Amino acid sequence: MTRTSIGRDVAYHRFRFPDELGRGTSDGVTAGPDGLVVDRPAGRVAHTDPHTGVTADYDRATWTSPPVRLGFPADEIVPSWTADTPPGCWLRVELRGWADADPSTDWYVLGDWAADEATIHRSSVPGQTGDDARVAEDTLRITGAVVTGWQVRVSLFRRPDAPVGPVLCTVGAVASTRAAAGPADASTPTGAGDLRGGPGRPARGRVLDVPRYSQRLHAGGETRWGGGGDSWCSPTCTSMVLDFWGAGPGPDRYAWVEPPGPRPVVVHAARQCYDHAYAGAGNWAFNMAYAGLHGVDAFVTRLRSLAEAERFVAAGVPLILSAAFTAGQVPGLDYDTRGHLMVLVGFTADGDPVLNDPYAPDDEGVRRTVPRAAFEAAWQSGSGGVTYVVRPASVPLPPPPEQANW
Repeated sequence: MTRTSIGRDVAYHRFRFPDELGRGTSDGVTAGPDGLVVDRPAGRVAHTDPHTGVTADYDRATWTSPPVRLGFPADEIVPSWTADTPPGCWLRVELRGWADADPSTDWYVLGDWAADEATIHRSSVPGQTGDDARVAEDTLRITGAVVTGWQVRVSLFRRPDAPVGPVLCTVGAVASTRAAAGPADASTPTGAGDLRGGPGRPARGRVLDVPRYSQRLHAGGETRWGGGGDSWCSPTCTSMVLDFWGAGPGPDRYAWVEPPGPRPVVVHAARQCYDHAYAGAGNWAFNMAYAGLHGVDAFVTRLRSLAEAERFVAAGVPLILSAAFTAGQVPGLDYDTRGHLMVLVGFTADGDPVLNDPYAPDDEGVRRTVPRAAFEAAWQSGSGGVTYVVRPASVPLPPPPEQANW
């Protein structure tokens, strides 16, 4: 398989627990019924939450993956995970690059994560820049090393008096080269066959009934968790897709929202996805970790084209895509954004994408159809094809291409 046969190198891999405990190296973790849990801790550490100044002692255990070989030199790696952290517990996720038989970068922290703010304030870790790589919130960017593989280490922290410990269900990462400047459909063929929807292109003319939620309903004075209407595209999209699957949180979970406003479930999601270092609710991995708390399978990957995305729609799975554009660059999207999440809900009979774009003044205006080539270019050049995949485990994913990116 050559680069020209696939258009762009993108590879996703993840580890599922407890089944794949033995694939890596354990230090104080063991298999629980739903994932990895703390067994006999490897040690005890004092951690100070930089956002509150509170210091507490925690028992620590770790699981370290084997190196994941890519077969190409990567420019960026984006992790994601699903887990649960009861009160008194949290996780730290780290990545490092590999080349041949040895590590080629230092370890970098890609998130200190907790399901709520009772123990720590979840956050990315700013200021991580080395000669080999740097961290941009949710992404490890390779700057001065050759990286042809990656390794992940997850530390599980539990206060000594916590009655229940954290659970790690899945952890994975997508590694990729930089996206090409032009439309991606021109290089569609891969070892997996035609990615334009398969025989009969079953995604064409199919629109999934994803509920329409406007993020801008929250623009009226909302200043918490990143600013409301202008910045809550990611948790709004995550909420739309969770509710599409009937997996969203019940009213008891967001009863704390006061005043309740137009859609308290989105306020709840924004708070639970909020990155206290980045000061926003758009951290890719944190959104998928939030989704995973609701019993669904959730991960971040990169797709090479809308042709690949058609396979998901044909399988009944909506996608959340990250794009960047200026007003008028994508006809029908008349605003500027350096990064915006939208739900891909289907395609017209001619193959144009149908979106639930939360940047609308009301729910009625959320549904938009845009030209295929212009939107695809904004998605690929804007984020490198970043995609959230959220679905119940009972709903099969489409078969992946030969160089698997899901």
